[in-house]
Amino acid sequence: MVGREINPTRSELLEIKKKIKLTEAGYKILKMKRDGLILEFFKILDYSKKIRGKVVQDYEKAMEKIAVAKAVDGVIAVKSAAFALKAHPEIKLRSKNIMGLIVPEIETSSVRTTLDKRGYGVIGTSVYIDEAAEAFEDLVETIIKAAEIETTMKRLLDEIERTKRRVNALEYKVIPELKEAEDFIEFRLEEMERENIFRLKRIKQKAGATV
Repeated sequence: MVGREINPTRSELLEIKKKIKLTEAGYKILKMKRDGLILEFFKILDYSKKIRGKVVQDYEKAMEKIAVAKAVDGVIAVKSAAFALKAHPEIKLRSKNIMGLIVPEIETSSVRTTLDKRGYGVIGTSVYIDEAAEAFEDLVETIIKAAEIETTMKRLLDEIERTKRRVNALEYKVIPELKEAEDFIEFRLEEMERENIFRLKRIKQKAGATV
């Protein structure tokens, strides 16, 4: 198959050698990128485990605080306090670069509010509603951070898989085929050189016989 696709000339051999050199350089860079991405993934994975645990912890704490607030102040008072809040969390998406991969960085504002900006009056509510509000603010912040980490992990996994496929393609297909082509051209050039030498000898022999 190689013989039918490649013209066995010295210029073609030089071109193949250049391609092999460039491809091997690209292969090394991609391997370094793949290994770097895997290291970054495992760093984030450790943090992800912690943040997932914190989501569960903050959720349980928030549910405990809201249950106490409902028991002390009553369901209606808790709902009134919740509806009184006018500010809503704002999310701004920025981006950061990890080994050439763009991942999101979430910036939040207005998640935490001071007591005087929560909308409900201090009189008529207990400290338990304030504690419940603070607990849910903690939970929201943790969930937003978890969303950022989970998205980063997914993008890293996708990029690792893409890079791995490219590395494998170069290692097991492209580079071996180029080297096979290089060997074929070198073999054919040597063969043609031997044929030329043999032909020249025959010509000399015939010339000598004629004289």
